[in-house]
Parts: sequence; C-alpha cells; structure tokens
Amino acid sequence: MAYSNFSFDVQAHVARITIERPTAYNALNLDAMKELCDIVNRCGSDRRVRAVVITGSGVKAFCAGGDVASFATNAETVDLLIKEMTGLFHMAISRLAWMEAPVLAAINGVAAGAGLSLAAACDLAVAADHATFTSAYANVGLSPDGSSSWFLPRLLGRRRTMELYLTPRILDAAEALEWGLINRVVAQADFENEIDKLAGQLASGPTRAYGGAKKLVMMSFNDSLESQMERETRQIAELAMSRDGLEGARAFVEKRRPAFGGQ
Repeated sequence: MAYSNFSFDVQAHVARITIERPTAYNALNLDAMKELCDIVNRCGSDRRVRAVVITGSGVKAFCAGGDVASFATNAETVDLLIKEMTGLFHMAISRLAWMEAPVLAAINGVAAGAGLSLAAACDLAVAADHATFTSAYANVGLSPDGSSSWFLPRLLGRRRTMELYLTPRILDAAEALEWGLINRVVAQADFENEIDKLAGQLASGPTRAYGGAKKLVMMSFNDSLESQMERETRQIAELAMSRDGLEGARAFVEKRRPAFGGQ
C-alpha cells in the first residue's frame, strides 16, 4: 500500500517507518494519523517484522507534533478533529507498546509535542547530536496527549516531567541523555549506521522474549510485587518451551552463539 505521509518498508526483518512531511517539520495531521495507525497494525500482523524503526525525513525534525495549523482552520469543530486524531494516534501508540517486536526511535531532529510522546513510547531511543526535545503543548494553550503523561513520569519522574509541561524548556541531546529520556547520542555523521546496526541486532534476537520483557515492564506499574513475580514465572516458563528458548539453552550448553528465529 502506498502512503502519502510516510515511507514504509520491511527489509531483513526490520520495519522502517519514516514520516515524510519535512516541510511541516514532520508534524502529523489527520491523514498522517490514519496512515500511522494502518502501518503499525501491519507491523503487528507481519511475522517478518522483528524490529521497528521510527524516524522522520531530513535532518531537521523527528516529529514536531500534531499539525496545529489544522486546528486553527477548523475552529468550529476542532474538538471533534482532535478526538479523531488522538483516537488514531493513541491506538497506534498502544499497538507499538504491546507488540512483540522492539521499537526504536531514531530521533534525527526536533521531537516536540506528539513527537516527544512518540519518542517516549518507543522501547529504545537513539538521538543525533543536534536533536532537541520539548513538550510545547503549553505554548499553544493545550495539554499533553499521545501517552506522554503516562511514559514521561516513568522515564523522568514527576518533577522533570512537570518542568517540561509547565515551562518552555528545550532539552538538547546531551541533556535528554542525562535525564534518561533517550538511550544514546550519536554524531550526525554516524547516525544512520548506528541505527542500522542496532536495528539489525534487535531483528536477529529472540523476538518473543523481547515481547515478554516489554509486557512485564508495561504491567509492572499496575500490580503488586507478588503478582508481578507470578507473571514473571508464567512468562519465562512459556518462553523456555519456545523454539528460541530451546535454542538458547542448547547454545549455552554447546558454548556457541544462539541462532534465534524469532519464534
């Protein structure tokens, strides 16, 4: 399927999702939200996909958030527009968070508003050294969406999250790394190679085990210690019987690298 606002392909078990709206700093309008939701659903249903990379086109912006210009041109029905946009965006975020394949944010520039939310929702985040991060919602008189009010307190803590929401604070890549918002900062010249390397590493790993770890972390905030440990028991026992679990055990005994197939 062809998309107007994204490029999307799957190669070597890596799904690459690129926002293709560079003249709008890769901001997401309603049509883009619809396309993102469709792409994410395809990733979750395609058994070839063992890692997902999300990035923006160009070097200026990862994603500058929602397309605020469309809010101004739909003033009489902007509430309906935002409900439709956030419904689609939130569905895409949820599917990314719960899919087995690890999701890597390749932050190639500005991540603002919904772009910050999208980056925070990914499992791993690598930023080019010129990338910047800001909430920006209060700048236009709005409150957060796109899951950031769930993910950011868990990544940053309440104080730093509120600083982003209540002030015009902009983090550079080094500050975002220090705060725990991202995993790694890479020089722009090496950015694509580092993303390819990490995506390839993830795509050759034990996909079901990655999915199990994602699920456990997502659920850990909502239950007791004992309930979480019971969940861990069930998850590891199930994975021990999987093809990759059995291959991992054999490789350990035979003192060789495991050859995981994602099953």
